[in-house]
Amino acid sequence: MKYLIVYSHPNPKSFNHAIKEVLLNELEALGQEVRVRDLYAHDFDPVLRASDFQSFHEGIIPEDIKAEQGHISWAEEIIFIFPIWWTGLPAILKGYIDKVFSLNFAYSYGAQGPKGLLPDKKVFIINTTGSPQEAYEKTGMFKSLNQTVEDGIFRFCAMPITGHKYFSSVITCSDQERKAMLAEVKQIAKRLVSR
Repeated sequence: MKYLIVYSHPNPKSFNHAIKEVLLNELEALGQEVRVRDLYAHDFDPVLRASDFQSFHEGIIPEDIKAEQGHISWAEEIIFIFPIWWTGLPAILKGYIDKVFSLNFAYSYGAQGPKGLLPDKKVFIINTTGSPQEAYEKTGMFKSLNQTVEDGIFRFCAMPITGHKYFSSVITCSDQERKAMLAEVKQIAKRLVSR
């Protein structure tokens, strides 16, 4: 199977980076084809400019967007790995969504309203939070995140969600707890492949 990892964290020593490396290594060890789009390492420009809109209007896809859309088109399942910052996506990832998941690629509008165009692209999401799980559950933040990310982005584009895993308190938890989380990432990879 063809997996695309879209990874968004600027620090190569972060726990998100460890998650990405464990997942990548496990998927490859299981014989899967994997591509990684490390948005910070690739210096992805997240700013959607007026010139981009003009190009879209003229039926021209800017080269940087076309390249990323090529990776999306190649993949059968896309795994997004990113931290929750200010109860949302990192700005670089939001810009990636704004630019790459564009009209007539990820969705279209017709007489019946919007229509998702990516039903053959499965999505799995892995997030980290600095706050404890209980805090997010008590405030309803997980529910809000699920609605805005899963429904507002991916299901809007007709993309099936195969899972959404949150790892909480990653700033304050122990090394032993982090190792247990990374062991769970290995199990996630195995479940993805065994479906």
